[in-house]
Amino acid sequence: MKIITFILSLSTTLFAGSSSAPHLEGGDLSILWVIPFAGILLSIAIFPLIAPEYWHHNFGKISAFWAALFILPFLLSQGWQIALYEVLHVGLLEYIPFIILLLALFTISGGVQLTGSLVGTPIVNSGIILVGTLLASWMGTTGAAMLLIRPLLRANKDRKHKVHIVIFFIFLVANIGGSLTPLGDPPLFLGFLKGVDFFWTTKAMFLPMVFMIISLLIIFYFYDSFQYRKESDLPPSTNNEKIAIKGSFNLLLIAGVVFSVLLSGFWKPNIDFTVFHVHVELQNLTRDGLLLMLTYLSWNYTSKEIRDGNEYTWFPIQEVAKLFAGIFITIIPAIAILKAGTSGALSAVINSVSSDSGPVNHMYFWLTGILSSFLDNAPTYLVFFNTAGGDAQILMGELSQTLLAISAGAVFMGANTYIGNAPNFMVKSIAESSGIEMPSFFGYFFYSVIILFPLFGIVTFLFF
Repeated sequence: MKIITFILSLSTTLFAGSSSAPHLEGGDLSILWVIPFAGILLSIAIFPLIAPEYWHHNFGKISAFWAALFILPFLLSQGWQIALYEVLHVGLLEYIPFIILLLALFTISGGVQLTGSLVGTPIVNSGIILVGTLLASWMGTTGAAMLLIRPLLRANKDRKHKVHIVIFFIFLVANIGGSLTPLGDPPLFLGFLKGVDFFWTTKAMFLPMVFMIISLLIIFYFYDSFQYRKESDLPPSTNNEKIAIKGSFNLLLIAGVVFSVLLSGFWKPNIDFTVFHVHVELQNLTRDGLLLMLTYLSWNYTSKEIRDGNEYTWFPIQEVAKLFAGIFITIIPAIAILKAGTSGALSAVINSVSSDSGPVNHMYFWLTGILSSFLDNAPTYLVFFNTAGGDAQILMGELSQTLLAISAGAVFMGANTYIGNAPNFMVKSIAESSGIEMPSFFGYFFYSVIILFPLFGIVTFLFF
């Protein structure tokens, strides 16, 4: 009887609709509370480089360690009500929708296979990269990269000089191409969850993205042409297999993903459900349900042959789910401190992007970008989004250039390193499994410094 009474009491508490939600005061938190957040991001950056085998088998445990290192002291310090509220808030409103979208895009894009014979000339390579760049905003950088990296590698299998092809593919398809919609890159989807309009991103990011795409494709074409002229003993192409797409019904499912996300942005039934003061809106539940249904359809009605041809495994999405669970939990105090503004322990960050006249947009662009390069662009976007006030309506209005700076910094500079965005490492691994000796972490970063940083300087001058 006591157990039943306890369960009923707990249920009443969890689904309470009271407006007096527990409140975490960021101004009272020490900078030490940010250590677990910094720890998990540094683990993501360092472990794959110094202990890749250990990381491969234990990344979930490492993520859980940092989450526990935050949760247990937080529970003792703030009490169970604040701890429960903060975890439920970030879980129900940010983490779960984030993972469901990635799962849908990853599963559905893995059911589309591009077949046929291609010869890796500069014009063909440029065309493949351009197509992937244009697709990335609508099927996600992960989806577009996984769809086209293997056809690109097959087209260049007989070339000796091809490392640069993979690097430019990462620059454009795995990063910059995802600039136009919340579907394209995880940081923009987090902004969408925070209230940024779906097509605000399309309008605001269009010109900076076009500048980056045109500039990088011109650089790539001339550099690839130079490298192609070095290829003196390429065998003649004997494979005349026509270009074809297998699993094309998945393209309709991708359209369904777009519809589902748009639906949650435009349909406002004003119905919500409360779980311990956290309001979960009906339109968002509907979106997530539709995305899971589309994922189920893709998995069950795509032939195993297609997924085997794409070397499809669940490992990448499992890795993202486990790591981001830790990231979203440990980011709680960092966001609370930043929301406290100049009275918080991270006042130096606030002061560096703010002045008496308002936000310093070029600093928002570079700080968001540099941290996105060496940590992860999704939580970095979230940190600076909240630093700028966290009110989507204000950020899309009078502070639109600030939101543009944060968005562009997170998406563009995720290309600077292998760890800046999830698809980067995936593309590197696939290229290496195909026999390409990819540059080291710092070797790749050298390409970014030489090619990307000057373009980012021009973007700063033109837009910020």
